[in-house]
Amino acid sequence: MMLVADSGSTKTDWGIISADGLTTYFSTSGYNPFFMDIDSIRAAISSEVGVHLAPLEVHCVFFYGAGCQGSQVSNMERALRQVFTAAVTVEVSVDLLAAAKALLGDHPGFAAILGTGTNTCLYDGSAITYHIDSLGFLLGDEGSGAAIGKRILTDFLRNQMDSPIRDAFKRKYGLHEAEIMEQVYASNYPNRYCASFTRFLDEPEAEGKYRERIVGEAFRVFFEKLVCLYPAYRTLTFNCVGSVGYHFSDLLKIEAENRGMEVGLILPTVIEKLTLYHHS
Repeated sequence: MMLVADSGSTKTDWGIISADGLTTYFSTSGYNPFFMDIDSIRAAISSEVGVHLAPLEVHCVFFYGAGCQGSQVSNMERALRQVFTAAVTVEVSVDLLAAAKALLGDHPGFAAILGTGTNTCLYDGSAITYHIDSLGFLLGDEGSGAAIGKRILTDFLRNQMDSPIRDAFKRKYGLHEAEIMEQVYASNYPNRYCASFTRFLDEPEAEGKYRERIVGEAFRVFFEKLVCLYPAYRTLTFNCVGSVGYHFSDLLKIEAENRGMEVGLILPTVIEKLTLYHHS
């Protein structure tokens, strides 16, 4: 049995390729080694994945994850080997490589992730050749769900929402300033917490001009700080994967076209194409 995983900070999508070649999929919570230690990751994977398969039957694991860079690669590999003890192959790579493989296959080009976090790269058909670091939740991740949610919370806390929108936010969440500040500054996963508020933009009171302004500004900064810094970016096709890019694809396409970039694939997830990539 082969297991392929694409893990963000919020959710992990898994693809199982059985011995007879059949493919099935399931999802669990996200595992980011920048926010979780090895023991927490091992325990979470063991309990959540064990519902869907027998770990001892897994022969190969290809894991692509947010935060799987530098020393965190070996940490994640160690956690996976503690769960899949019979696996001969356990390979860990950054989730950006999964996005590039799913979006571009064996062809060179530009690939981006717009989900809870953000990432971008140039890809030569097999490896990432140029990468501008998004710098993560505290210093960057422009255009991400975490950045958009942070802006929504800031508008609420500073009373910069129109009254109907502010009232709708209060009705939906019933939060006070102290609760929000505690979650942002004291919780284990502030990026997930902030990103969860992007759903507010689907509320009737927020889905018009407020949605366009908040998301439009986030995507403008995303292009300014990340995409437009790539050499000759206007010659590249914009390809993207992630829940935020897909959900707000109407505004993302407008910004890409305003920047002179042709739009290619915008996918909600990579797991099906990524599993096919490894299957073939």
